[in-house]
Amino acid sequence: MDRFELGPIFRALTRTRTGAILIALQIAVTMTVVVNSWFMIAERLALVERPSGMVEEEIFSIHSTGFTSDFNNKESIDADLRLLRETPGIRNAYVTNAVPLAGSGWSTGLQLQPEAEAQAFSTAVYLTDEHTLDTLGVELVAGVNFDSVEITWREPAQADWPDKTILTRTLAEAMFPDQPLEAMLGQTVYSANNPITIIGIVEKLQSPWTGWSNIEHVMLLPQRNASDTVAYVVRTEPGVQAQMMPVVEEALASSNDQRILRNLSSMQEHRERSYALDSGLANILIYVIVFLVVITSVGILGLASFSVSRRTKQIGIRRALGATRTDVLRYFLLENLLITSVGVLLGAALTMALNIALVDALNFPKIHWTSVPIGMLVLLLLGQLAVLGPARRASNIAPAVATRTV
Repeated sequence: MDRFELGPIFRALTRTRTGAILIALQIAVTMTVVVNSWFMIAERLALVERPSGMVEEEIFSIHSTGFTSDFNNKESIDADLRLLRETPGIRNAYVTNAVPLAGSGWSTGLQLQPEAEAQAFSTAVYLTDEHTLDTLGVELVAGVNFDSVEITWREPAQADWPDKTILTRTLAEAMFPDQPLEAMLGQTVYSANNPITIIGIVEKLQSPWTGWSNIEHVMLLPQRNASDTVAYVVRTEPGVQAQMMPVVEEALASSNDQRILRNLSSMQEHRERSYALDSGLANILIYVIVFLVVITSVGILGLASFSVSRRTKQIGIRRALGATRTDVLRYFLLENLLITSVGVLLGAALTMALNIALVDALNFPKIHWTSVPIGMLVLLLLGQLAVLGPARRASNIAPAVATRTV
């Protein structure tokens, strides 16, 4: 083989076309599934890892539910908050109706006009006080925090809202596009015809519902929940969250025997539970990708090994006629490259077709244009690596093999 030619390769492939076609189809299916799955994995992981705006590693929550007929919820809340804030290792705490990322909470619609037909912007509602921003560690980027004198009690049957609010930046910019933050301060929004004045804007805070498309639409209101069931959100000093959680639970349990405590959870635990489906889907898809890649590699390896064993005498003859080891190695690498190229070209078409179908049927996001060429390149390299072993074995066949009878 003085000169490397494509003719012998094509003729050899026509004699083993069934195996070559099956490998090409396997590569095409693998690429289709891998590229779309990898894009789904990246999307899921981006959701799981998106920042909440809070110092999550220092925050935990615990729920309290009074169960006796003479349980005084307001006195209990006041006493609990004093106890929490005075406990060594605790930086701050507040009582609320819902915990960010926890999966359960309140929502309402905000409008720019009180008329019922005006556009409503859905938002999560957190009852808070002047300690909330520090407890969560969120950044106030415009306006002021609530003052202690503005904090009122919200009774269980109460329907109206306070007249002041702090919004997240995302919600404020959705309601007042193209306006600077300072211009949004003092603006009036409406919920169920209740006028509410914006006094502050925080950079980022998420709702309890991680699957919600408007997860950063959040409204803070200066009220304490007067219900028998409330949630305490507690921020510890850095590095002591795990140690302080059982300490706080024991202190609250000892201070009042007319209620039960439940759902002691760190913010990391809330995040893990809320994103369990996303994380689980990502893990399943990773296993699918690994399985397909292994099966495809084994298929390429098997076809190449069969081809080498089937053409041992032929390789020996070519070696006897002057073909070098490099020529033989290059022959099998190019043969595999041709098969793999057909597979990835077909896979590129199938990848785009599947993505279009997912976009139409499930509102799946379009894959980035770079995903297809990257997937093609990865599978081409994978194919070359898989065939390298049999190709090197073929290149080591001695010319003397040509003299033997097969």
